[in-house]
Amino acid sequence: MNWSVRPESFATAEATRLRRAYYAEVAGRYWHRPATEAEVDAGLADDPPDLLVTPTGEFVVGRYGGEAAACGGLRLLPGGPAHLPAAELTRVYVSPAARGTGGGGALLAALEAAARRLGARRVVLDTRLDLVEARGLYGKHGYGEIPAYGEPGPYSEIWYGKRLTG
Repeated sequence: MNWSVRPESFATAEATRLRRAYYAEVAGRYWHRPATEAEVDAGLADDPPDLLVTPTGEFVVGRYGGEAAACGGLRLLPGGPAHLPAAELTRVYVSPAARGTGGGGALLAALEAAARRLGARRVVLDTRLDLVEARGLYGKHGYGEIPAYGEPGPYSEIWYGKRLTG
C-alpha cells in the first residue's frame, strides 16, 4: 500500500476525525489518563483553522491504501528575518495503526512542499518531550533542535527547525 497526501479542508469529516484522535492522544499522554470527549471538544474549540488555508498556510490529510490515517498543518509565521521566512508545523499526526509505514515522512514532504509554495525558507515546530515518536520522526527527516520561539506554554518543551532547499 502507498501513501497519498493532499490538501483538505480542516473541517471535513475525515480531517475532524483525525484531529480528534490527535487531541485524544496528546491530551491523554499529558494527563496520564484517557482524555474525555469534553476535553477533546475543548481542545478543538481552541484550535481555529483560519491560518491553515492559502495564503497563510495549509492543512493536509494522508491516506494509506485509500484510508484517511494522518494529518498535519502549517502556517506562515509573522515577523522573523525577511531573508528566512518561516512556516510552523502543527497538528502532525499519524494514526497508531499506520505508524511505521512511511506516513510521517509523506506528511512532512507534503507540508514542506506547501511551505515552499507559500514562500517559506525554513520550517519550525514545538513539541513535548514525551511525544517520542514525533521527535524521532523530525530527527529522521533532518530537523534539529533550535532555540525556543513564540509564546512559551505548557505544551512546548522542545523546538525543532529545518531550512528548506529547492
